[in-house]
Amino acid sequence: MPNGNLISNWSFKRKLPEPFEDYTDDPIRKDVYSKYCTQPQKRSTLHASTLRAILAYMELENPPGGTVSEELGAIGSQGNNYTIAEYPSKTGDLHVVIYNRTNGKFIAGIYPKPIDAETISDQYLLKEDKNSGAALLFALLPTIMQDDEFNEYYQELKKHRDNGYTDIEEAVKTAAVLCDNIYRRLRYGTSLSTGGIPNDTPSNGAIPKLKPFAVQQGTYAPTNTLFGTFQVLIPGSTTKRNWEAIAKEDFVNKYVLSESRILTPQEELTIPTLEPWYIIPPEIKRICEHAKLTTNTISPMRNFLLRGPAGTGKTEGAKAIAAGLHLPYRCITCSANTEIFDLLGQILPDVDGKLSSLQSEYPSFQDIMLDPATAYQKLTGIYDEEVTEDVVYKQLIDTIIDEMHEHYKNQSSHQKFKYVDTPLVEAIRHGYLVEIQEPTVIANPGVLVGLNSLLDRCNSVFLPNGEVIKRHPDTTIVVTTNNDYAGCKQMNQSVISRMNLVIDLEEPDEETLVQRVLGITGCTDKKTVRTMAQIIKAVSEYCSENLITDGCCGVRELISWVQSYMVCGDVREAAHYTILSSISADAESRSEVETSCLDSILAA
Repeated sequence: MPNGNLISNWSFKRKLPEPFEDYTDDPIRKDVYSKYCTQPQKRSTLHASTLRAILAYMELENPPGGTVSEELGAIGSQGNNYTIAEYPSKTGDLHVVIYNRTNGKFIAGIYPKPIDAETISDQYLLKEDKNSGAALLFALLPTIMQDDEFNEYYQELKKHRDNGYTDIEEAVKTAAVLCDNIYRRLRYGTSLSTGGIPNDTPSNGAIPKLKPFAVQQGTYAPTNTLFGTFQVLIPGSTTKRNWEAIAKEDFVNKYVLSESRILTPQEELTIPTLEPWYIIPPEIKRICEHAKLTTNTISPMRNFLLRGPAGTGKTEGAKAIAAGLHLPYRCITCSANTEIFDLLGQILPDVDGKLSSLQSEYPSFQDIMLDPATAYQKLTGIYDEEVTEDVVYKQLIDTIIDEMHEHYKNQSSHQKFKYVDTPLVEAIRHGYLVEIQEPTVIANPGVLVGLNSLLDRCNSVFLPNGEVIKRHPDTTIVVTTNNDYAGCKQMNQSVISRMNLVIDLEEPDEETLVQRVLGITGCTDKKTVRTMAQIIKAVSEYCSENLITDGCCGVRELISWVQSYMVCGDVREAAHYTILSSISADAESRSEVETSCLDSILAA
């Protein structure tokens, strides 16, 4: 387990809390140390963040009279793996921390007052000019307290506090031993035979962010409260939203925009069919409801933006919207070189025009062999039962040559051009749903701005051939994008402002993901697939925290991994062919991921 930089050199420069603030300029205590000090020079150093965490824990354990419990924070555990902590920062914010006792990783979020669990938290940055790490150390204390020496000196410091710190010098020595105990157990955790504390913080100090979806879904919630009152991560009854499964028969074709509209058989064939494994997200149903219920208003809602990480089902969601609205589905995929003409159509040489104008109703060779007389009649208008196949073949060649000469005699020598519709223009003309995939990869961010008139209320746009095309009232545009991909840029604000709904699709929860993968792959080993899904999540988090960005690891990689496992029968071997080879081209990075994520979870 790697040791993080939880206690960095810059953190020793911070001002010590009361009653130790006068020792800020003289924090080193010679010949005062913990049992974990093995260096020849025996000494310890008072550490501001460590002392703040310890003193906050003491207050939480024995609240001062008249103090509101919410002001002191809370600490508890979730199962056997997580410590859940809410630390009241001196800045007035509430720092919420989840500590994984198995791998030493942290997840954190900063909530301003008044506390609202629905608020999007700020990221916790462990940096000299940002957060000190006191909240992280606070979350470690239940684990730290398991050490006999620490617990002994902790009780001693608590007595000093209860006595009003009348002997400040002795209190300082006690505090110094506590700081030294924690520092060395964190700093040398992997090399200590006993007492080491797993801690793994990113080198850039950016602690993975606690997402609102995880709070709402109850992913993190204390099952046991040690002290205090939780305000964000509520124990027992979490804020988890219990979505009922949306039955396909209650969704497909239930949001038709124009009841009187009749589609052609060809159009009906291009309406997506939802796969049996597909679970309809509530956000997709909401989009269909908005589109349907605003149809008769002045400005019906027809422009939607779906954002989210790879594998969250953005394209499947767009197809599901088409199925719900009963509209043909079209798709256009953007690239770095996409220009406005690629979206609205191009003027191209009419190469096929010459041939198409010559394609009369000629009999086929099979027609000539089976019924020469009828084939001859098609060519000449004369029905001759005695005609032979050879005569008909010769007549066919003569007819084609004569028509070709006649065609070119009436044509000028100039090259002819024709306009070609794109899937977007086709959808606009006829009232289909069109998905515009990954517009954020376009090198020129102004390209999409060319569609603003189409997205806006005027609902028309000039085509390259000079035609002004009006948008069909049923035309629905769904933009899908992933801002996390390498090369992605920010979408132009003028385009975003014309989106009626902007939906951020979160990663599916574990159960939904497992059911989806089982349905796609046909695998029946649910237990193994669940373990593989947990590994995928761990790998994704590890890559994010350690800035491994030259690959990808998501739902698609999980599907490939499961399929490979079904072929070779070995989870680890299949991982080498799929997820490990996908996350990075660097062998050292792949080895780190295998050790930190694959080995630790498979060994559990």
